[in-house]
Amino acid sequence: MNAHAPIIVRRIPFAFDEAINPVWHPARPEWSHMVNGASLAMPYLEPFLIRTVTEALKQVDDPALKADVHGFIGQEGVHFQSHRRYNEILKRHYPELGQVEAGLEADYRRFQKRSLKWRLAYTAGFETMTMGITEWLIRSRGQLFAGSDSAIASLVLWHMVEETEHKNVAWDLYNHLYGDWRGRAWGLVCGTAHVALASRKGYAAMLRRDGLWRNPLSRLRLWIMVARFLIHTSPAMLRSLLPGYHPARVRDPAWVARWADAYAGLPEGEIPLLDTADPQIPARFA
Repeated sequence: MNAHAPIIVRRIPFAFDEAINPVWHPARPEWSHMVNGASLAMPYLEPFLIRTVTEALKQVDDPALKADVHGFIGQEGVHFQSHRRYNEILKRHYPELGQVEAGLEADYRRFQKRSLKWRLAYTAGFETMTMGITEWLIRSRGQLFAGSDSAIASLVLWHMVEETEHKNVAWDLYNHLYGDWRGRAWGLVCGTAHVALASRKGYAAMLRRDGLWRNPLSRLRLWIMVARFLIHTSPAMLRSLLPGYHPARVRDPAWVARWADAYAGLPEGEIPLLDTADPQIPARFA
């Protein structure tokens, strides 16, 4: 399952204007804050994933798997650093997010005391859940991101592209060390539920500050977005619970390869900003 192109670590210097509006999609404030809530978790979740696979790597002799794990670590490290830069701006608008971050830090400190098998199952489970999100965000990118702030849309979609590139790694690592289907399935449940609830705390706090949390119309729009999330991501999560499932058998959206090809043509150090004024959000950069 490891016969594929090397995982590229793109050290993209994502930067955000201090004046950026946290409601980065003016027509979709609830969706903006759902994404913001997920971003808030990344600087705590992804270092936990990195620590987990780094510890597991000590038990791996397979050179191809070791190379993949190093690529996973590199990509996830760049991800959480970019999200942290954006989150610092969010917290200046919403100081209460500091409490949400404190809760996340406590959670992952507690999780760090669990067995390596449990932590690796959580890692493989979360990474599997992201595949359903990736398929949805990329295939519905026009509907979800057209007309939004290009920096945030580009951050999110770049992150999703790289989640696709390293989608096999945690799965292969867990199977290499344990191969226990039930443990892996439980990790999917734990990882999905924990990150979803943590993200909810973040977007609820921001919607409260904006005066939308108790607004019936806003709540309806939020429920619709949550329903769309479940409708589009549940099939991917359910199929991953099957004993013979492997992420490598899932065909990636064609846009992923187009994005990677476009990025390969950029001058070194340039930020790949997408054109969100185009309703199709093509894989080319401004």
